[in-house]
Amino acid sequence: MSCFVLFSGINLKLGLRLAVWKIKRQQNRSLSLKQWSMIMHNGRVRYLIFFQYLGTKYSGVMKAPPHQAVKGVQNYLEDAVRSLRPVNEVSLSISSRTDTGVHALGNSAHFDLQRQNGKPPFAEEVLVDALNFHLRPEPIRITRAYRVPGGFHARFRAVSRTYVYRLATGVTHHSCTPLTDANLCWGLRHMDLDVGAMRDAASLLVGTHNFSSFRALNSETPFKDPVKTLEKVGLELGDAFVHKHFHRDIQFWELTFKSRSFLYKQVRRMTGALVAVGQGQMSVSGVKELLEAQDSQAYPHNLTSPPEGLFLTRVEYHRSDLQLYTQEDSQS
Repeated sequence: MSCFVLFSGINLKLGLRLAVWKIKRQQNRSLSLKQWSMIMHNGRVRYLIFFQYLGTKYSGVMKAPPHQAVKGVQNYLEDAVRSLRPVNEVSLSISSRTDTGVHALGNSAHFDLQRQNGKPPFAEEVLVDALNFHLRPEPIRITRAYRVPGGFHARFRAVSRTYVYRLATGVTHHSCTPLTDANLCWGLRHMDLDVGAMRDAASLLVGTHNFSSFRALNSETPFKDPVKTLEKVGLELGDAFVHKHFHRDIQFWELTFKSRSFLYKQVRRMTGALVAVGQGQMSVSGVKELLEAQDSQAYPHNLTSPPEGLFLTRVEYHRSDLQLYTQEDSQS
């Protein structure tokens, strides 16, 4: 009799544990359905993509109008999304604008996609492969994709952007630059740069300032706050992309700039001023005076660095924005 009672007690405990497990599983499933409903509206899903491109052949990253012969990177990205035959109109929102000739290793954009005939959303890795297939042979690559909430915005949710400007000193002629670095750096004739002075001048730009002197004027100037906070301005040694196999006496340098956002041509203007300091054409105090002038007209003519050395290397978001949905959701 005692054995029967013991056996019944064990069964009761197992039954209770099984019941609790079923309840928790159902709650987890309900949570997944709730998360699903947050991003699904009539089957429409919002994706955040990260992408790279060599900007030499494009009018910039932004979409060019139909009558313009040279297209923007966005034109090709949207065509690739349309190739997936979504039900909805395709429109990308780019996080960070880059000009003609400027490159990116980590730009980002969001768009909505609803598949035909009620098909489930693409898994992130499937979307990356599909878009890259349709982007061939353009020098544009999708590197990552995330499903994000319907209210997510690639531009306004970004917490920082990092740009790297590549310099090559000792380039007496453009043919001296290795082919793998052609149109991917600013070639400077003289080898010598006063690196110490450049770093001193760079330190003046770190922090919160009115950067009016370092912005170029355009139609958006009246609507843009010139006060920006630079988290980092650094100068470090760089390498040729084929450094191991390249034997010319050329030295590469990298200027790094990090901030939540930048003004129009701000990075290229800051780079031009820092290079002028390194070449002895401007003093460190001259950079300070230029910053304090808070006047775009005060910036010297023909000092802005060319676009080909500039790379947008990273756009960052809060981790919670990119990890809101679990793997279970993407398989639902």
